[in-house]
Amino acid sequence: MRTTSGTRGEKVPTAPSANPAVDTEAVTALLERGRTMSTPVLRAAVDRLAPPMDTVAAYHFGWIDAHGRPADGDGGKAVRPALALLSAEAAGAPPEVGVPGAVAVELVHNFSLLHDDLMDGDEQRRHRDTVWKVHGPAQAILVGDALFALANEILLELGTVEAGRATRRLTTATRKLIDGQAQDISYEHRERVTVEECLEMEGNKTGALLACAVSIGAVLGGADDRTADTLEAYGHHLGLAFQAVDDLLGIWGDPEATGKQTWSDLRQRKKSLPVVAALAAGGPASQRLGELLAADAKSNDFDSFSEEEFAARAALIEEAGGRDWTSQEARRQHAVAVEALDRVDMPEHVRAQLVALADFVVVRKR
Repeated sequence: MRTTSGTRGEKVPTAPSANPAVDTEAVTALLERGRTMSTPVLRAAVDRLAPPMDTVAAYHFGWIDAHGRPADGDGGKAVRPALALLSAEAAGAPPEVGVPGAVAVELVHNFSLLHDDLMDGDEQRRHRDTVWKVHGPAQAILVGDALFALANEILLELGTVEAGRATRRLTTATRKLIDGQAQDISYEHRERVTVEECLEMEGNKTGALLACAVSIGAVLGGADDRTADTLEAYGHHLGLAFQAVDDLLGIWGDPEATGKQTWSDLRQRKKSLPVVAALAAGGPASQRLGELLAADAKSNDFDSFSEEEFAARAALIEEAGGRDWTSQEARRQHAVAVEALDRVDMPEHVRAQLVALADFVVVRKR
């Protein structure tokens, strides 16, 4: 991997600049298949929860509104369920074999969202008030915990050796996800975070569960550990690409598209990739950004900052090169993910679909 030097001798990896083309129709079909096949099982799992947790969870998934009336809310992109079904097919099994894995991963993912929204103070997700905002912090915590427990139930109820292997991978991924969230929170209170530390955090927080999603179906389909580990490598790097794009959206994303406030990550003092890369780049903009962020950390009126003050910080990040570097890093991680697929013997159409999903992750609207 080629590198350039940042401040303090830190090495910042460079990346290719070409955007992959995306077969939007094919990707939409894959995502819809994952959603259609997993949702009935997901709903049945949520129905096991005791009231009012079942209702709170249904609100979170967008199935009902805040008053309990049926709704057709945005349940997310369903990337993880789509990957789990493709994972089963990569091992030569029918996609149905991957459904319990798809549901388990989706339950863990939403467990993390419920807790993250509360910890980050996010009031909006998918253009609706978050669970803690509507139902209170206690319910957000309890329902998140319940979803994690359900994820393990769904797998272990299969009663097979493969189910035990799949559960082990899921619990390991969940621990890494929690590690990543803890790192993310701790970094908000540090003046400096290295690019390497940020990538490690994002590999845990986002990469671990995507890696699990793209191996869990294969494990349920009888794949050996070498195959599952290689698929996990694809998912890990895909997760890093996914998070890099999310980091761009967290600063420059359109609130109409993201469902969050303008400059949302800057409001939360997140040390995301654009910020960390800009601070490591050196130069006047990088130095000025560092001075401002250090002052922000000590400020008593940070919450009352104007739009113009956040816009000024975003402009410095861009001037220092943080936006361009993060965009390039997303594409570099995409390339590494796709290369990993060459090490797995799978049907060619399955490989093409995994590549299409990776392309979608990198070039989705930002």
